[in-house]
Amino acid sequence: MLDFIYYPVSFILWCWHKVFGLVFGESAAISWILGIIFLTFTVRGIMFKPFVNQVRSMKKMQDFAPEMKKLQKKYANDKQRQAQEMQKLQREHGVNPLGSCLPMLLQIPVFIGLNHVLRAFTMPPPGGGVKTENYFFTQHDVSSYVNAKLFGVNLGEAVYNGVGVVSGGAANVGFQWSVLPVALPLMIVASIATHLTARHSVARQNAASATSQTAIMNKLTMYIFPLGVLVFGALFPLGLLFYWLANNGWTLMQQRLVYTKIDKEEAARKAEAAEKRASLGPKPGQRPTAPKVGQKPVQQKKNQPAPGGSQKKVTQAGSAHGFAQTTPAEAAAKAAEAAKTADPAPATAEPKSQNGQNGSKDNGTGVPGLLKDSTRKSGRKRR
Repeated sequence: MLDFIYYPVSFILWCWHKVFGLVFGESAAISWILGIIFLTFTVRGIMFKPFVNQVRSMKKMQDFAPEMKKLQKKYANDKQRQAQEMQKLQREHGVNPLGSCLPMLLQIPVFIGLNHVLRAFTMPPPGGGVKTENYFFTQHDVSSYVNAKLFGVNLGEAVYNGVGVVSGGAANVGFQWSVLPVALPLMIVASIATHLTARHSVARQNAASATSQTAIMNKLTMYIFPLGVLVFGALFPLGLLFYWLANNGWTLMQQRLVYTKIDKEEAARKAEAAEKRASLGPKPGQRPTAPKVGQKPVQQKKNQPAPGGSQKKVTQAGSAHGFAQTTPAEAAAKAAEAAKTADPAPATAEPKSQNGQNGSKDNGTGVPGLLKDSTRKSGRKRR
């Protein structure tokens, strides 16, 4: 029924077993163990891009987690409106909640397929007799797998084979105590690796985005799941325990590499933003210059010749308009012409005194420039 999973998994394992079989021999246990490990690396390498998208999606969700909390508090009594607003917020930030679950969902079929393929090596055929094939593996490959033993234990055997979901109809049903000395160290190491992987992932979470549900999930992944590996690892064949170890080792290494890269990108963005702000602001020790009250902006205009050709239009600095200004010679000529055309002064005006002032100190006032009273009266009579 799940042949679409079993065939690809068996093909990848067959390829790597042939590669390491050329070095160590096809019947050597190390060839099968390395084949299983590199099967894990191949599958995880294919899922590397989805894993990076998962990390970025989780980072974005942690960044706008405070906004999510506000929506939950605002629409606490309207769950439908709360879900709509959350979906809208996720679309605005370009976050897909399913993106963080995709790598885990893709690993489940591989886990199921590898478990079945490893179990199928020792399963008798439906009609009985000698097993001649196992998906991509021929009868020669099946016999080499059965003869490959690690400390006297076949890689397809488990501590307990009584659960049909995991065993898949294994030949030896029940406890296999001879497998425990080899399987127990693998189970312990796999449990520790699971805890370290979960701990490293939880340490990356933003404390501001933590909720009660998040705290529960963190405890599950850090303590309950590793304990489950330690307990239920007795149901897994030895080959599957090697797959679990390789998978957790790859995950831990991948997390360090991806998280370091994302941290560098975020630090570079922050440095670029700080540099941009510094370039727009005043230099250290420089006071910002504010325009004076009522000052108009300076507008420079090109000098344009006057219609007569003798006058130039000059724009004064600090003025918003250009005014026609004359040279000193032209100004003197205009003043002389204006003096000729002006009305002559009244005959009664007294000549200037030697010090250039009208009147004298003897006018009785003692103030230069003032006319005598008699002169003023005679002037009124003439008028």
